Formats: sequence, structure tokens, C-alpha cells
Amino acid sequence: MSIQNDNKLQRVLANWIPKTVGTSSWLGALGISPQLVKRYVESGWIEPIGQGAFKRLNETLEWQGALSALQTQMELPVHLGGPSAIAFQGSSHYARMGKEAVFLFTPLKVRLPKWFYEYDWDQPIVHAKTASLPTHLGTNVYPYGDMKICVSTVERAILECLYLSPKQFDLLECYQIMEGLQGLRPKLMQNLLESCSSIKVKRLFLFMADKARLPVMRHLKLDSVDLGKGDRSIVQHGQYNAKYGLTLPKELLNYDKPSL
Repeated sequence: MSIQNDNKLQRVLANWIPKTVGTSSWLGALGISPQLVKRYVESGWIEPIGQGAFKRLNETLEWQGALSALQTQMELPVHLGGPSAIAFQGSSHYARMGKEAVFLFTPLKVRLPKWFYEYDWDQPIVHAKTASLPTHLGTNVYPYGDMKICVSTVERAILECLYLSPKQFDLLECYQIMEGLQGLRPKLMQNLLESCSSIKVKRLFLFMADKARLPVMRHLKLDSVDLGKGDRSIVQHGQYNAKYGLTLPKELLNYDKPSL
């Protein structure tokens, strides 16, 4: 049988979502042995991008397609989060110039495959490992073209932005994003705050939501949220906010939304 008439190959190509990675585990689940994979590579139907990962010949890959493969084919607990999830859902404050970093979040012990780290996705990838929130709380699966990817809701994503701040994401930009989050869902926000293990993140959220006068603040039951004891210094040489026990940048404390 010629390779063009190979029924297994036709099944693979029919199931291969455009611009996505095909992993060895996925190919194996379709009944494609390592020997057949080698044959398809040699015949020019697919090409490797690293150990255990392939793309269709002459096809341009996107990081979204790789992320979808990590989630659906390899079943790794990784999701698009923080600033990237905010931007994905259209709530980003700035339209930045250049190539923005893509923020992916996983539990602490999760390792992403070597092929994913080494491939040039045309955007920097930041892998944030954290146990500050339960793995799946406040995430949803969203369509992206013909694929689906797991992304933080805006409620979880803003907490992840605060987790990254101030070293990996600007605190003032966090606040400017927060000002636009007028529709935060109280029940989900309550669950996230109660489940969050980071005292810094919870206090920063409440300070910013309070300063921005977000409607969600009227519905939160703060007696059920552990805010820890003692003060927290977010930056050196900042200004102290007594209500939330935080030392913060002066420009954040004194920031007022520009008048239109």
C-alpha cells in the first residue's frame, strides 16, 4: 500500500487541528506506532519539532496550538493565566508594542516538555509555578479557532497578575486593569479569595478593589478570608497603607484615574 493510501495516515490528517502540535501520545492513541511515525516523517507528511512532538509539513505553528496539545493530548494541568488571560478576554489596559510574554500557570511540580521550551514561538513564554490557588478553580475552556484552550477567568487572572507583581508585572497596571473589572462575580471571587494561600495577593486585591470602588466589594464576606497577621512590604521605600497593612509604591497609592 502506498503511503498516500494509508488509512491510518488519512485518519491522522483528518483529526489534526490546523496550527497545532501532534504529540507522540496523541499519535499512539490513534494507533500510530513509532515505526509508522518515522515512516510518515521520511515520506514528508509530518516533521518533528522536538522529541515527541510533530507538525504537519509546511504548516505554521502557534503557541496556542502547542498549549492546546499540552492540555488535551498530554493532559497536563497548565493554563493560560495572569496578564495573558486578561488580554485573551479583551480586558487588557494597554495595547503594548512588540512581543508580549505569554504567561502559563501550573502547580509547583509540573514540568513542561523540552520541545515546548525549545521551540521558537515568536513570543517569550513565562512558566509560573505556584500553589497559591487550587488547580482548576476559576478556569474555563474557551474556543480559539478550531481548537480549545483552558484559560483563567478574569476573577482568577487578576489574582495571578497580583501574584506576579511587582517583579514580573507592574502593580500600577494591575490597578488600571482592576478599574475596568466592574463585573467581577461575587461568588467566584469569594471562593478564590478563600482558597488563595497568598496573603500578599489577597491584601493587594482588596486594597485595589476598595480603591477602585468595585461593586464586588459590597458582596464579599471578608470574615471568611484569611488575611494573615502583621504587615507586608511589597516594595522598598514605599508608602504605608494602614487599612491593609501594605507598603506600596507611592505612585499607586496616589494614583487617580485620569478625567475624560
